Amino acid sequence: MRLVVTSLGEGPPVVLLHGLLGAGQNFGAVQKALAADGFRVLALDLRNHGASPHADGMAYADMAADVAETLQAEGAWPATIIGHSMGGKVAMALALTRPEGVTRLLVADIAPVHYPAPLFNAYIAAMRGLDLRPGLARREADAALVPAVPAAPLRAFLLQNLDFAQAPPAWRIGLEEIAAGMPEIAGWPDLPGSYDGPVLVLAGERSDYIQPQHTALFRRLFPAARHASIPAGHWLHAENPPAFLAVVRDFLAGQASAAP
Repeated sequence: MRLVVTSLGEGPPVVLLHGLLGAGQNFGAVQKALAADGFRVLALDLRNHGASPHADGMAYADMAADVAETLQAEGAWPATIIGHSMGGKVAMALALTRPEGVTRLLVADIAPVHYPAPLFNAYIAAMRGLDLRPGLARREADAALVPAVPAAPLRAFLLQNLDFAQAPPAWRIGLEEIAAGMPEIAGWPDLPGSYDGPVLVLAGERSDYIQPQHTALFRRLFPAARHASIPAGHWLHAENPPAFLAVVRDFLAGQASAAP
């Protein structure tokens, strides 16, 4: 499946893959900065997200195949792949299934393991439960999400997926397909092989998504993996953009160092 892409700059290709319920635009500042550094930076909307097509199934092998098809069509193959959260799992699946298309891999705050997803299930249930009536205002939709999503920035993040220009408002994303695919999104497939290229696993210091016990699994799948962290939570590129960008720039220059 061909995905929607925003491409900026010229030079070696760098690909940005967003997390669950996000879109390529979430990397807007990073994309502009790296394009100014002399890279061609492609921000993709993964299936059922952003402006990309909707489809049944959220299997990581299928999402990786979408990315591969899109990058080949864009003439951006091979490329450096940077993925956050769900996008990090897609990036890892791409490296394992199509290693010839991945020159370097940066995985942001996710591990190749199964995660319980009670919070995201609650968020999705609240989104599905919104009364999308004609005349619904953003402030009303925001207020309706408060019981399930107390944090205002997170509500704003979720509501970016709701098109208020339509009458009645409608979700841009494949919300029903995402809801049905949550077991696949939370999980991790048993993919054969390993990826031997340069890999940086970047954690948020205030996040618990990457645990010490995950190190052995990373090393088995990605023998050259290095680990680093920055002062941030799970949404590290949004919570600490300067630190995130500094690490990415070092990695692209081949200078990323391992954390102790």
